[in-house]
Amino acid sequence: MFKKTGAATAGSISRLVHRERMCFFVMALGGLSLGMTEPLSAETLLSALARAYAGNPDLNQSRAAVRVRDEDMPKAAAGMRPRVNIQASAGPYYGNLRLPAGRNAMTGQRQFTQEEYTGYPRGAALNISQSIFDAGRTSNSVRQAESGVFAARATMRLTEQATLQNGATAYMNVLRDTAVVNLRKNNIAVLEEQLKQTRDRFQVGEVTRTDVAQAEASVAQARSELYAAQAQLKNSIANYRQIIGVEPMHLEPGRSLEPLLPRSLQQAIEIALVEHPGVVAALHQADAVESAVKVAESALAPTLSVNAQVSQQWDSFLGVPGSRQFAAAAFAQLNVPLYQGGSEYASIRQAKEQLSQARLNADLQRDSVRASVVSSYGLLETARASIISSRAAVKAAETALTGVREEAKVGQRTTLDVLNAQQALLNARVSLVVSQRDRVVASYAALGSIGRLSAKELQLDVALHDPGVHFEQVKTKWFGVDTPDRR
Repeated sequence: MFKKTGAATAGSISRLVHRERMCFFVMALGGLSLGMTEPLSAETLLSALARAYAGNPDLNQSRAAVRVRDEDMPKAAAGMRPRVNIQASAGPYYGNLRLPAGRNAMTGQRQFTQEEYTGYPRGAALNISQSIFDAGRTSNSVRQAESGVFAARATMRLTEQATLQNGATAYMNVLRDTAVVNLRKNNIAVLEEQLKQTRDRFQVGEVTRTDVAQAEASVAQARSELYAAQAQLKNSIANYRQIIGVEPMHLEPGRSLEPLLPRSLQQAIEIALVEHPGVVAALHQADAVESAVKVAESALAPTLSVNAQVSQQWDSFLGVPGSRQFAAAAFAQLNVPLYQGGSEYASIRQAKEQLSQARLNADLQRDSVRASVVSSYGLLETARASIISSRAAVKAAETALTGVREEAKVGQRTTLDVLNAQQALLNARVSLVVSQRDRVVASYAALGSIGRLSAKELQLDVALHDPGVHFEQVKTKWFGVDTPDRR
């Protein structure tokens, strides 16, 4: 009776172990389906990143910020463009004029004449002003605005890199956590079968109540770990939805970007110091501040402009009805600043200090990028080594578990030994899944650290955003309140 039960139970555990091994193989090397039994199409890592590139709100907000900065160009160029305005006025007028008229011949008292005027004076004037020389203020303002646009584009590239890297991390986190949940579910099934076998053996006096309690504790602990893994998976799914924009359904395994990386760390550092958006943005910001210094210095130089005015007035001479006046004038105006309270000198000194700060910030960005490259390459190497170690650990743990179970059948191992071996195998498999995830995520981080993580570099199937289109549309625009997209 006991041998028959034991053989059946051992057969059940063997089938569960085989199913666990196949499940782990699928999860570690294949895709994962979330909520779909027969998916019409699989979601790959690159297709998910294409979704994020096209619709991520943070990235779209950054693109809008660049378009806002583009408008600084026509604003700066306006300094050397003509200014035209019309002034008009109209309104009732009342006047009382009292004038001396000599002295009275009889009394000798002074005499006066008095007149009252009522009318409706009105008039209009056309004023035109054109700056001829502004000591380079406009040209330097244009260069400052252009550098600001380039800095904004580099900042947008930083956001693009962060979005793609966060998207890859969210994608791989869902894969990892789904695999861990499935591993823990299957582990519970194995432990429950182990508990059933232990109880059967306890009924025939083969094991003690302690063995049963140990098996029950393992099942309870496994359920607790499953609940924690499910909570982690829900959190990863929420992050995926936030970054990618849709719920994860059927995810294919992600691939590492190691083929796109420079072959050596030194090459990666050299590329990063030139191409990384953080460094590029800092250099453009320094250029913008350098132009700002020249703009501030122009306040000390003379300016020259020409002006013209044409005006027409009606009833304007003391409100006398019927009076009319026409005037036209053209003149040049030279302004030579001598002393304006010292504020212009303070502005120049302040701009020079800001330039020094911007250059120091560029040095800071270079150091930060260098450290990021070294760190990301180190994490990638660690993940690669961890995969090799974890695979060896899984293989050794499978062999150990099989041996412990066989030895337990003949009484050479206890139930606790079997449970410990099962837990060791589970831990090794979870570690392998985590290491595989870490390798993909680290490869994206490494490519981002050198400044080449972009939709173009990844060849995403999406229309690439070109910030230069909007810039060309508005940089020389003289009139109009509508944006190029007719908003």
